[in-house]
Amino acid sequence: MEITIELLVFLVFALLTLAGGLGVVLARNLFRAALLLLLSLFGVAGLFVLLAAPFLAAVQVLIYMGGITILIIFAVMLTRGMVRARNVFSEQWDLAAIVSLAFLALVVYLLWQLQQGSSAALFAAPPPEGGLENPIAALGAALVDPAQYMLPFEVASVLLAGALIGAIYIARDDEVE
Repeated sequence: MEITIELLVFLVFALLTLAGGLGVVLARNLFRAALLLLLSLFGVAGLFVLLAAPFLAAVQVLIYMGGITILIIFAVMLTRGMVRARNVFSEQWDLAAIVSLAFLALVVYLLWQLQQGSSAALFAAPPPEGGLENPIAALGAALVDPAQYMLPFEVASVLLAGALIGAIYIARDDEVE
C-alpha cells in the first residue's frame, strides 16, 4: 500500500476523532470532556473535507463546534458547582455496558448484512419527487425559505437561549464571589 498525503491527513483526522471521543468518555472533569468533544468534532469536520463535502464540514464547524460545544463550555463555566464536581460514579455502569454491547452487536450485524448485499434496500435513498435534483440544494433552499423552515429554526434558537439563561439562573449560587 502506498502512503499518500491524503492517507496521512485521513489518519490524523481519524486519530483526532477517536482520541477526542475516547477522552470524552473517560474524562472525569466535565470541562475537559467538553474540550475533548470539541477536538473530536474538529476531526469529524476534517473527515468531511476529505470526503469532498464542504457543506457538511461547514455545518460541523459552525453549528456543532461553534455553537453547541461552546454553549456547553459556557454552561459548565457559569455553573460553578459542576467544575468542582469530581469522582462521580454511576451505579448503573453494568446496565450501560450491557446496552452498549447490544448496540455494538446490532451495528456489527447490520454492517455484515450490508457487506453481504442482502440489506441494500435498507439503506437505499428514496427517489426524488420533482423539484431540485440535488438534495443538498433542496435542503439549502428549504432552510432559507421564509415559508418553510426558517421560522422554526429561529424560534428554536430563541427557545434554547432562553432555556440556557433559565438554567444558569436556577443553578448559580446566590453568593457572589
